[in-house]
Amino acid sequence: MKKWPVLIVAAALVYAGGQHPGVLAQAGQHAASGPVTVNANEVLGDQLAAAFGWAGSQDRCLGELWQQESGWSQYADTRKTGLDPPGASVFAYGIAQARPYSKMPVAGWPADKGGQSDAETQVRWGLEYLSATPYGTHTPCGAWDHETAYGWY
Repeated sequence: MKKWPVLIVAAALVYAGGQHPGVLAQAGQHAASGPVTVNANEVLGDQLAAAFGWAGSQDRCLGELWQQESGWSQYADTRKTGLDPPGASVFAYGIAQARPYSKMPVAGWPADKGGQSDAETQVRWGLEYLSATPYGTHTPCGAWDHETAYGWY
């Protein structure tokens, strides 16, 4: 994962006219509004993973895992990538690719299911999932090893 200066990533996202504008804040000052970038989601992932003690190799494994799963996009949806049919009721969604999407708190769900695609909600859920799921180690590297061996985590 790329290392960026510590930023506070505002989780307030608004869906309007097909755009997903967001705001980054640093030291309480707002940056120019614009599209939420995948880089902002990676920074958020770095910050939140640190609370689990996941740095160094674990941080790199998390970056690889979620880059492969979703490209760090909180809008990643297997109904749109062709992995699931467009009308599927069970599909993977978000940064951590929760399958079904309803495993996550509602704020992380897609808008068409009543959610807000909130990146922070998705990352927090994903980190909790990784810490609770064995894959041998309860870590991002354990999940990445499983992903590379079996094609899923």
